[in-house]
Amino acid sequence: MSSAPPASGHRPDRPTLTLLAACLGFVVVILDVSIVNMATKALAGDFGGSVSGLEWVINGYTLTFAAFLLTAGAMGDRFHPGRIFVAGFGLFAAASLACGAAPSLGVLVAARVAQGVGAALIVPSSLSLVNAGFPDPARRARAISLWAAAGGLALALGPVVGGLLVDGLGWRSVFYVNVPLAAVGILLARTDARPAPVRTASRRSLDLPGQLFAVVALGALTAAAVEANSRGLTSATVLGCAALFAVALAGFAVAERRGTDPMLPPRLFRDRTFTATTLVGALLNFAFYGLVFVCGIFFQQAWGYSPTAAGLAFLPMTAAVMAANLASGPLVRRHGARPVLVAGNLLAAVGYLAAAPAVGAHSYAAVAAQFVVAGAGLGLVVPAMTNAMLGAADPAHAGVASGVLNASRQVGGLLGVAVMGLLVGDGAPGRLVPGLRAALLWAGGALAVGALLSAVGVRVTARTAAKAPAEARRAPVPVR
Repeated sequence: MSSAPPASGHRPDRPTLTLLAACLGFVVVILDVSIVNMATKALAGDFGGSVSGLEWVINGYTLTFAAFLLTAGAMGDRFHPGRIFVAGFGLFAAASLACGAAPSLGVLVAARVAQGVGAALIVPSSLSLVNAGFPDPARRARAISLWAAAGGLALALGPVVGGLLVDGLGWRSVFYVNVPLAAVGILLARTDARPAPVRTASRRSLDLPGQLFAVVALGALTAAAVEANSRGLTSATVLGCAALFAVALAGFAVAERRGTDPMLPPRLFRDRTFTATTLVGALLNFAFYGLVFVCGIFFQQAWGYSPTAAGLAFLPMTAAVMAANLASGPLVRRHGARPVLVAGNLLAAVGYLAAAPAVGAHSYAAVAAQFVVAGAGLGLVVPAMTNAMLGAADPAHAGVASGVLNASRQVGGLLGVAVMGLLVGDGAPGRLVPGLRAALLWAGGALAVGALLSAVGVRVTARTAAKAPAEARRAPVPVR
């Protein structure tokens, strides 16, 4: 017997197309982080920027990405993630055009800030779309693994594509390439990716005081970390920014504790798994993005690589990230999130620490194997971390929860760029080798701490997908 046709104007759920739209959104956001690192030398040549100026090109994007993720997650819960997803793609495309046409470093940084807002709208809504489209725990775990693997693909292709574009068409092309990708994402989201509406018990209001304090706190923290490179740790500017960060952070804590509908509900952190995965995410991005920034400079300035060659140098590590992303989901279903998180963090830490003694050899072969090991470890962590976080959070706050995780990761990334940029100083040849060696030690130490947090903070029961289908049907994850 044929099924009844859908009501007029109603489109049936298409979870596969929803997943494609969400993956494309994540690809564009991650691509824009890794692809721009290959343009730093060209930007310095055109605009005469220092290492601090180049850090602002990277961190201007990361700053607003991190600062607006929580509000973006709440907006997805309030207005439907599909609408926020499309709006984020539109803003991202417009800002990318402005980046490509920027006549000065200041204008470029301002356009990167706008790009970061668009990215903040895209990422939590993309994860909410996956969460809504795949209510069955086992299918959701597989979908999240594919979503994370899409980010791994962007990481793998970003440096290579960035190097080819910079060598062939100039640095502006690394921003223009976002526009057709965003157009495809918008078209897919508007015509095909229509999951069932997210149901909420109440319409959440936007926490404007919390958002204001978050922007000021993260902006001050970023300014203090970046400007320490050129002005010194004890300069009045750096100390003033540090003091402003402390005041704004205290104001944020008070606003969230007293607010009726906070953008960062304090009760989320009562769950130790949620808290642990949030911290692990920050440490992971601290290590990875800090090293991508420093290695991009190192390969080109210390070893004399072209942008294309520098991009290819990242390929083995980022390919390992992508392959491990795909392997992580089945491992989580079989063994649970905690052992995968511990093993992944330890593997990445060992890879980076083992590479530190070899960076002075002026031989890529001396560090390639260690970077592959590190990439495999990082790739195992991301899907396991995301699955554990979603399993720990109230499904009614899936958008906010994904916003918290991604915000913590972006804060870790901007601190990684700032701290590791400080280690290489002004980029002089004499400082690059000891600076990169120190950065690798910092990265390995951060990931070792991540392994410890995973071991003591993530519950053994955080298995998210290792359930039989019948059990999953008896206890479905509600979509609200």
